[in-house]
Amino acid sequence: MPEGDTVWRTARDLHDALAGEPLVRSDLRVPKLATVDLTGRTVLETVPCGKHLLMRVEGGLTLHSHLGMDGSWRIQLPGRRPGGGPQHQIRAVLATAGHTAVGYRLPVLELLRTTDESTVVGHLGPDLLGPGWDAEEAVRRLLADPGRTLGEALLDQRNLAGIGNVYKSELCFMLRVSPWLPVAALPGPERLVALAKKLLEANKSRSARITTADARPDRHLWVYGRVGRPCRRCGTPVLLADQGPAGQERSTYWCPHCQAGPPPPTGRPAHRHRTAPGPDG
Repeated sequence: MPEGDTVWRTARDLHDALAGEPLVRSDLRVPKLATVDLTGRTVLETVPCGKHLLMRVEGGLTLHSHLGMDGSWRIQLPGRRPGGGPQHQIRAVLATAGHTAVGYRLPVLELLRTTDESTVVGHLGPDLLGPGWDAEEAVRRLLADPGRTLGEALLDQRNLAGIGNVYKSELCFMLRVSPWLPVAALPGPERLVALAKKLLEANKSRSARITTADARPDRHLWVYGRVGRPCRRCGTPVLLADQGPAGQERSTYWCPHCQAGPPPPTGRPAHRHRTAPGPDG
């Protein structure tokens, strides 16, 4: 699942493949960009901003994309058939003489003036992997709504940018607190922010996301994707429930024994236990 570390790595790969070279092919397969042709323009750089990708192109333009839940960019050599999914899932093809970048299942793809980038990323909180990271500001934003549940606050990119469902669940487990704990009750929010920064920095250059410090394929994560399987600390089955406002629920994994604090609200529908392994075991 794309989170801040995935986006950082994707930006690096796009930059290494395309920057400094003129585009020899430009195919943007979304209706509002169907007539746009960037051929001949040089890609200046690609930078990450939280979960957003900003590809800056000669002429003061920025191609803004977001990976959503399952989007991706794949880099390929010329003449190679795209291998990131079915052809109908391709949303963008950008090629230089040496490399081709193919964007799959991109829920956001838009072209804007580089001077207008703030209209799409200006709302974001401090970027965990950005050059302007500000831990104190991230803590201040988290505590600005003290009654909000920790899980919801962590997913709000206006607080700190780069955390998704995986890190939300893993951080709460590692700190031994319930994702439904009010932010005001969190002991030491500075520790949470520091741990989030540490995890994303450690994983930004890895192909596999690891929070347990165990590189074996089935030992990467503590709770995420492990519903019904034994907690790695205490053996209690890991639970899964929806969290968030109606219509915006996101999956949350937790151990009811290891993580102190309130359970999901009464009446909140929870997913049924599944015994099959999830992502990363």
